[in-house]
Amino acid sequence: MGTRVLVVDDEKLIVKGIKFSLEQDDMKVDTAYDGEEALRLARENEYDVVLLDVMLPVYDGFEVCRQIREFSNMPIIMLTAKGDDMDKILGLDYGADDYITKPFNILEVKARIKAIVRRNTRNHPEHENANLLIKGDLKMELEGRRTFIDGREINLTGKEFDLLELLVTNPDKVFSREKLLTTIWGNDYPGDARTVDVHVRRLREKIEPNPKEPKYVHTKWGVGYFFKD
Repeated sequence: MGTRVLVVDDEKLIVKGIKFSLEQDDMKVDTAYDGEEALRLARENEYDVVLLDVMLPVYDGFEVCRQIREFSNMPIIMLTAKGDDMDKILGLDYGADDYITKPFNILEVKARIKAIVRRNTRNHPEHENANLLIKGDLKMELEGRRTFIDGREINLTGKEFDLLELLVTNPDKVFSREKLLTTIWGNDYPGDARTVDVHVRRLREKIEPNPKEPKYVHTKWGVGYFFKD
């Protein structure tokens, strides 16, 4: 089965154009024109990627993203017409995996979708015995991309999971923000080190008993982040 994408935008011509272009690459595309419809489809289906516009009727894209993160880790790419960095960071702060600023080139959209699908596929080991990472009371199921603390499942976004997996598999190794950015987001990602800081903060809020005094993900001041074994 091909890549399944949900495209959410209230501008029907944009949706029509994206849908046509993605279907040329054998992707299966569902569409929604407001936040309420988007949430209904996201609850009823499992998508490989959600393209989510910020400015939507009923619920805006940030609220849709926040609510999706309550029940799913499906990758979300925010589409924003605003160039302000804070809007982009806010989108990531709500749990988005990536963002694209309008007006965009459809080839860029396709490239981002394919990169996310490749990354998710690469993170699914072929052998069951390579499926588990266990560090004390932290357990990661790599194939199912699930994370547990003391047996309680923690709902991580795709990027949060990738970030934690990289740190856990390299205990006590300090990664600079720039290294994390290129490793997790790719060399062509247009964001900066603040993207890493936002994701580390969100990750700590989810997995740390006290995010202000981390047990797992630590900061090496002036250098970067590391997982304490």
